[in-house]
Amino acid sequence: MHQEFLMGNQAIALGALAAGVRLVAGYPGTPSTEVLETVAKNRQENTYVEWSVNEKSAMEVGAGAAYTGARTMVTMKQVGLNVAADPLMSLEYIGVKGGMVILVADDPGPISSQTEQDTRHFARFSKLPCFDPSTVQEAYDMVQEAFEYSEKYGTPVFFRSTTRVSHGYASIQVKEVEEYKNVEPEGFVKDTKRWVIFPKLSYQAHINIEARNEELAKVFSQYKRNLLLPAGDDCKELKKGIATGGFNYTYVTEAMANLGQLRELKVSTPHPFPEQLAVEFLTGLEEVLCIEELDPVIERELIYIAGKYHLPVKILGKLSHHVKNSGENTRDSVLADIAAFMGRQLPEQGENGQAVPAPELPVRPPVLCAGCPHRASFYAVKKAMQGRKTIFCGDIGCYTMGNAMPLDMVDTCLCMGAGLGIAQGVGHIEPDTSCFAFVGDSTFFAAAIPGVVNAVYNQAEMTLVVLDNSTTAMTGHQPHPGTGHTMMGEVVAKVNIEAVLQGIGVTAVETVNPLDLDKSIEVVRKMAGMPGVKAIIFKYPCIAITKPEGKMAVDIDKCVGCRKCIREIGCPGLIIRDGQVAIDESLCTGCGLCSQICPFEAIGGC
Repeated sequence: MHQEFLMGNQAIALGALAAGVRLVAGYPGTPSTEVLETVAKNRQENTYVEWSVNEKSAMEVGAGAAYTGARTMVTMKQVGLNVAADPLMSLEYIGVKGGMVILVADDPGPISSQTEQDTRHFARFSKLPCFDPSTVQEAYDMVQEAFEYSEKYGTPVFFRSTTRVSHGYASIQVKEVEEYKNVEPEGFVKDTKRWVIFPKLSYQAHINIEARNEELAKVFSQYKRNLLLPAGDDCKELKKGIATGGFNYTYVTEAMANLGQLRELKVSTPHPFPEQLAVEFLTGLEEVLCIEELDPVIERELIYIAGKYHLPVKILGKLSHHVKNSGENTRDSVLADIAAFMGRQLPEQGENGQAVPAPELPVRPPVLCAGCPHRASFYAVKKAMQGRKTIFCGDIGCYTMGNAMPLDMVDTCLCMGAGLGIAQGVGHIEPDTSCFAFVGDSTFFAAAIPGVVNAVYNQAEMTLVVLDNSTTAMTGHQPHPGTGHTMMGEVVAKVNIEAVLQGIGVTAVETVNPLDLDKSIEVVRKMAGMPGVKAIIFKYPCIAITKPEGKMAVDIDKCVGCRKCIREIGCPGLIIRDGQVAIDESLCTGCGLCSQICPFEAIGGC
């Protein structure tokens, strides 16, 4: 063993490698992305890793490997689990031979997601065991135990992290490479009664699953990471208790150091719930406060158990509004909630019990990078469609920020690939509306192709705009089928987006450089005027991976101060300095979009 300073996601990855993982597949999504990247960087020769085209594909690849007896991991964020749900809900009935861990990173806040959905619900819905680590060290250790439980019970298991575990850092103890397990897979053994799902098999499997989960509820009551504190007779003297789990356990621990002692229940396996341990915790208590993220999962379980065993204890938490029922908990909010529950004054409160307000953090709204080709693409479409009734359906990615003023070019955003369907739906009801759907190159492969097929087949009237910047930019520039290389470092043939579109029946497809503004506007006008489904591919590399040479500069003798450049594109590289429009040299990439907008030719290269 040795010590390393690691991010939580790095610890999970190294824990999986220590457990002998042989295949890792996933789709990038904050806050989960670094798990697969760390595996790729540190993998053994016999470990295969891939960025799959989407989470559904990743789940199926992982299942196939687990059928052979190999230990596998599948990674995604919480909304990615929705995409993977189709194979997952059947896989729970089929089961696995090798240990299979499904790493899902939840995003309380949400900090970088569409939703605050809680994977613990999905665990109960899918009847799968769920592990919920509270620290970076525990994440490292627990993922290894998760593989053991998965293999022992022949089932996939969830490993649910949250942002503060995934992206928190700590100095932890990790194994030497020589200590890693080497679980040699038996190989796939043909058995249609096991691997081919059909109603009779599912019926019997359901019976077995329910029996297994009853057993696991008892086993998890003895699991060393489910804790009842303090232990023994000291516990019986206390009449109030705190129930918590995941990263919130660290908040509770810190709060109790300031407020005094209560009986505590730490739940590391929210499903199957450690029922007998919970009964021991609740017995003799009068009130319990539940501190958890995101939903009242522990709270509802304790209410049920208190009723089942006729325990006269009041369960408080999100349902009773003693803890906020949305957003991310913080050290301060947990401290305040527990202090109120105990009837104590907060240590940091000032005179008359008034809390000392913390200074407000500066507001930094998200914005497209200076020189981002998406800004030019949006602006070209906006100028071309000016004066016409148009809807701009957006998607998930950097380009979602095209909704910000002054561009104001994202009218809808639901989930990956949904813009195509929404554009079609609006078009069928409002045929006088010009319907545009924007999608990125990575998302095109992940989720948009079926929408294009649907549009062609059902004769929709719409314009697809593919914003191709040759990477998966929002999540850290991961490769995808259009980049020509894989996560294993292999050089492969690029999947050509234009050829794919033509192959599924889109006959009108044009590719243009968005930084050629006049040409881009011309192409948009032409394509928008054509009937049926047509596609524009705005192709220019992300400025974060391809740095242009040169900067732009403002000729103060020509500039009249109209500020059209600032008002129309909102580039952060355009600033006001001493009352005069200027270029921030530290941000400018020399893309030249502003120079094409200036009516007085006051901006040029330098």
